[in-house]
Amino acid sequence: MMRLTLPHIAYWLLILVHSTVSQSNTLGLSDGFLSFNTSTFAVQLVKDSQTLYSLSTIDGGFNFIPSDMMSERANNGNYHLGDITFRARTVGSTAWTSGDTSTSRVKLTASSVSGTTKAAANLAPTLPRNSLLNITRRWVVDDNVLQLLFDVTNSQTTAVEIGSLGAPLEFNNIFTDRTAAQTNTLCSLFDPYIGQDAGYIQVTPLLGTLPPLVVLPVGQSPLEGWRFLPESTALTPFYQSQTFEGLYEWDFHTLAYAENEWASTTPWNAPTSFVLQPGQTRTYGLQFRVAPSIREIESTVASVGQPVAVTIPGTILPADQVGKVFLNTNATVANITVSPAGALTWETNTDAQTSGWLGYTVTPHTWGRSRLSVTYSDGRLQTIHYYVTKGATAALDDLGNFLTTSQWYTNTSDPFHRAPSVISYDRSVNQVVTNDPRVWIGGLGDEAGSGSWLAAAMKQFVQPDAAEVAKLEQFVNQTLWGTIQNRNNATVKMSVFFYQPDLVPNYVYPSNEDWTVWWSWNQASAWATGRGYDYVHVTAAYWAMYRVARNYPDLVTVHDWQWYINQAVLTVTTLTDGQVGYVDDGLMGETVIRFLLSDLQREGLTANATLVQSRMQSRWKIWSTERYPFGSEMAWDSTGQEGVYIWSTFFNDSTTALNALNSILAYQPVVAHWGYNGNARRYWDNIYGGKLMRIERQIHHYGSGLNALPLIENFEANPTDYYLLRAGFGGLSGPLSNIDEGGFASASFHSFADTMAWDAYSGDYGPNFSGHSMGMGTFIIDHPDFGWQAFGGTVVATSPAVQVQIKDSVRRRVFIAPLGALLSLDAGAFSTVSYNPSAKTVTVTIAPVADGTSGAASAPIGRLVISQTASVAGVGLLKPTTSLATDAGAFVIPFTNGVGTVTLS
Repeated sequence: MMRLTLPHIAYWLLILVHSTVSQSNTLGLSDGFLSFNTSTFAVQLVKDSQTLYSLSTIDGGFNFIPSDMMSERANNGNYHLGDITFRARTVGSTAWTSGDTSTSRVKLTASSVSGTTKAAANLAPTLPRNSLLNITRRWVVDDNVLQLLFDVTNSQTTAVEIGSLGAPLEFNNIFTDRTAAQTNTLCSLFDPYIGQDAGYIQVTPLLGTLPPLVVLPVGQSPLEGWRFLPESTALTPFYQSQTFEGLYEWDFHTLAYAENEWASTTPWNAPTSFVLQPGQTRTYGLQFRVAPSIREIESTVASVGQPVAVTIPGTILPADQVGKVFLNTNATVANITVSPAGALTWETNTDAQTSGWLGYTVTPHTWGRSRLSVTYSDGRLQTIHYYVTKGATAALDDLGNFLTTSQWYTNTSDPFHRAPSVISYDRSVNQVVTNDPRVWIGGLGDEAGSGSWLAAAMKQFVQPDAAEVAKLEQFVNQTLWGTIQNRNNATVKMSVFFYQPDLVPNYVYPSNEDWTVWWSWNQASAWATGRGYDYVHVTAAYWAMYRVARNYPDLVTVHDWQWYINQAVLTVTTLTDGQVGYVDDGLMGETVIRFLLSDLQREGLTANATLVQSRMQSRWKIWSTERYPFGSEMAWDSTGQEGVYIWSTFFNDSTTALNALNSILAYQPVVAHWGYNGNARRYWDNIYGGKLMRIERQIHHYGSGLNALPLIENFEANPTDYYLLRAGFGGLSGPLSNIDEGGFASASFHSFADTMAWDAYSGDYGPNFSGHSMGMGTFIIDHPDFGWQAFGGTVVATSPAVQVQIKDSVRRRVFIAPLGALLSLDAGAFSTVSYNPSAKTVTVTIAPVADGTSGAASAPIGRLVISQTASVAGVGLLKPTTSLATDAGAFVIPFTNGVGTVTLS
């Protein structure tokens, strides 16, 4: 997205305000600290407030708390770890009364402590005088494990209902005024598994190599809800901005919010309250543990006896696939239910190979969100959150149709020459977007304006449709080449739409929009050509059309494949000629340039291949000298890692590639929740591409699909690192969830509990789908705990051969992990794969077109490419057992009665 300069940040800090005026310096830092150690942590509490000031690991000294920013966050209204919020009412009344220890701080009187309790205080002085609850907070070290406990007592003479109760969490996700080195070595990101009694928080240092913090419940303290905490945004370090996303709260109960602010949404979990009888006390608490590594977070959770759910292939399920869930628990399953009723069905399976795991096969039935609730024999409740899409290939069918019909813009009298094109769309009013003051959205530029035509082009790469290709040809040859991209020098405009009424006197800019903001560019600004990111999208469109023209030649009429691939090379050359900005950063979606380079080599276009490779090598050489080569237009970003990884790997720079990979692992979690599983960290792009403009944790924005590419590629090189597969496949699956039942694809899902909905704008969905199209496939593994499984397919037999029905959306890539073998199709669609582990032979069947589609074109022949991506003992490169013709590095598979079959050994 087009990024903010410092004046623009100041502007947004003024309008993104919660408008609370804080009283300064009420935390009591000047009075000192209480310090104690566990075997894991060195702990410091602010003496006056007894909130957490520092939580540093004993081994390594990494501090998870923003201690160095605490003096700037010492005001009323600033949340800290140790605070608590609640709403309560006497039973029989309707109005809730609220309490919040951050609102009006006073010095607390420390209680005397002994034994495992290291600090304690009654919180009454910092709560309202009419509080219905009496709360004592304790910091405890039990068996060397740090715990934060709240003893909540009803001191009234009547029963009190707790409608909400939450523990604010403060970790160091503050990037404000930090260098790249400081940000990457000091800061962390945190994400939830909102799984009730099985819930937890993972806090991952940005390097991706340091041990993560895992926050778990103590006793009956479910992670029922996840609430963003409002604070003033007016003061440094600029809360809820690009450099400080903000903080969240672990909610034990949420009914009071569900009845009010969240009333129009469906929360992640069923809202609850709890009734305390007079004099009754209930203790809620959190415990803090360190996992050895990010890959070992789940085993750390399991080690304390908490249930863990592993989902295969993840928690986004196309309607024509089945999922697996494996539960690790020391209790038995007492009951399973689903909401909405009938959305999923399940049955036990016998896949588990090791003790302690219980397997279920999950079948989807109802489109959209669903929640599987598992109740254990000890009374604990675990929730697993799914999203069901249409059948995978059908979803792409719908997407392509919607983009080239509802989003097809044909107004040839448009003075900005945007027609014909696939243009941005507003689902809330079911109209194209032509007049957003953020001019790039209606200007076919940036990610938020190019996203729709990029998605339409990449959809043809994986599932060409004759009618859609015809329109894409019009767009590419009339609007892309000539309007978006200058024909005289191949430079790419940042936006073809602009705000300058004197230049278009007959054009009516809507008067109800504010055209005075910085992003309402005049023509000179909009037509600037120095933003490197835009060139990648243009390259992708040409490359996708090259693939269509090369493999489905009857579908194109304007140009042959040579023209399209040459246009892609021309665009890359212009990008890297020294006149375009950001070229020394990793560029989102630039995996397509490596695909382009591979095709140039396969086609024997040596001069162009050498040119592209040399330009990429120049960029990589810069990155190879830097520890944190993940720059972008922003202070911190998750866009550069993809390109840095791809080219560092290509040029055999394992150190830089691993740095990029580890960086991704720090912000792309693996949890049993569709919204967070494989969801790369993005939180500011709704400002630039969304209809609801808000800084918030975005769900399945384009970071998911793009950052999945390095994860999947590294898994293909290390085919027993199943964590990479789970994280990568989760990210690749994300873009399917954005597609609604009619084919419209939203830029992202709003995660705040008061919204919980897809944004109405198509925005920058295109890069997300671009990642999906280049990385999605079926991945066949023999898991040590779960046996033979297929991510993207269905295992229908395991003996004597492993037989898999290919069910992913693309049907062009199959990876057989035990062989380290990647099978790719330029044309046609995989139907089935049979792998004989004893003979190490593979038989594949290929169809001219994937099933489940209605308009996709049939391939005239199958074109199979075989790659060895990992070294496996005793295994060499697979080859066809019969003689087959080859063309540009691909084996030609003829179709007989609509089927092509080939055996490899």
